[in-house]
Amino acid sequence: MEFQNVSVKRRSIRKYKALPVEHEKVRAVIEAATLAPSWKNSQVTRYYVAESKEAVAAVRETMSEYNRGNTANAPVLIVVAIEKNRSGFGADGKPTNELGNGWGLYDCGLQNMNLLLKAADLGLGTLVMGLRDAEKLKSIFSVPDSQIIVSVIALGYADIDPQMPPRKSVDEIAKFF
Repeated sequence: MEFQNVSVKRRSIRKYKALPVEHEKVRAVIEAATLAPSWKNSQVTRYYVAESKEAVAAVRETMSEYNRGNTANAPVLIVVAIEKNRSGFGADGKPTNELGNGWGLYDCGLQNMNLLLKAADLGLGTLVMGLRDAEKLKSIFSVPDSQIIVSVIALGYADIDPQMPPRKSVDEIAKFF
C-alpha cells in the first residue's frame, strides 16, 4: 500500500472482530516500530505484547471501563513503555535541554506511528489508549523500575469502518516564512 493510502485509511478502531491476529503480523508491526528514528539512536521504546487470552484479560483489567468496552474483542493488547532518562540525556545523565524525558516520549510516538501505519498496511485496526493502571501493568509484565508505562495499543481486525473525523487545514496548523 502506498503511504498516502495507508495514512488516509488508518483509523482508531473501537470495535473488533473476535478473530485472532497471526503472530507473524504482530511481529511485523513491532519490527516496523523499530525502524523509526530516535535521539542518538537510543531506541528507548519497549513493547510487552499480550496475545494469550489470559494476558489480554489481565491487561484489559488495568484499563478504564470505557476502553475495556472499546477493546472487547481485540485479540492483542500491546503495553508500551520507555526507558527513563536515556533519550534526551547526555552521558553524564543530565538532560540536554528543557524537555528531558520528553524526548523519550517523542521517540516513542515516532515508533508507535510506524506500528500503527504498518498495522493498517496489513489490514489490522489499532487503538492507542492512555487510561490504564501503570503500576498494575508493571506488575503483570515484571516491567523494571527503569521504565515508564506510556500506553496500551489494541490490535485486531476491525469490525467497523469509521469515517475520517474533520482535520485542520495546513493553513490552520502551519506558518510559512
